[in-house]
Amino acid sequence: MSKLYFTFSAMNAGKSAILLQAAYNYRERGMEVMLWTSGHHGEADAESGSIHSRIGLEAEAHLFRGDTDLFTRIETQKREGPLHAIFIDEAQFLTKDQVWQLARAGDQLGLPVLCYGLRTDFQGELFEGSAALLALADDLREARTICHCGRKATMTARLDEQGEALREGDQVSVAKGKYVSLCRQHWEAAVGRC
Repeated sequence: MSKLYFTFSAMNAGKSAILLQAAYNYRERGMEVMLWTSGHHGEADAESGSIHSRIGLEAEAHLFRGDTDLFTRIETQKREGPLHAIFIDEAQFLTKDQVWQLARAGDQLGLPVLCYGLRTDFQGELFEGSAALLALADDLREARTICHCGRKATMTARLDEQGEALREGDQVSVAKGKYVSLCRQHWEAAVGRC
């Protein structure tokens, strides 16, 4: 049970909804969970925010940033009371060091750590957190969504105001409305990658 899990997909596959449903199941059975999401969604000094799903589910969560020591925070929480599982949304934004901290939380504290996030960015490149999770996770799971053609979507395109796929820009942008999930063939056609 004390494993590091990584559930990954393209945008709009329902990762946050899956996370919130799993956390609800733990709580329904009287178990305590700790939820985390990226600090990209909150104010710079905020300690907590929330995880939102497109279908309306929501729960309060701690915010992590690049300098957050997740192992220490989890260890402290476990010392202060019962703790049965850790859930991480937007796991692609973790640093490599934070993924190692989560692996230690599983190994040393005996906690299942369930991470959910994107595998690649809009340019088809791995996020730092996703790369580390793909390397270190005990269990990899793919949440699936579909392209407009009906095939499995494995890529995410970022669109400009005119609906054209962007080919460059900052890797991190949390405005979900600017993204579309595509199969590799339609992503390559949209982005023009050769």
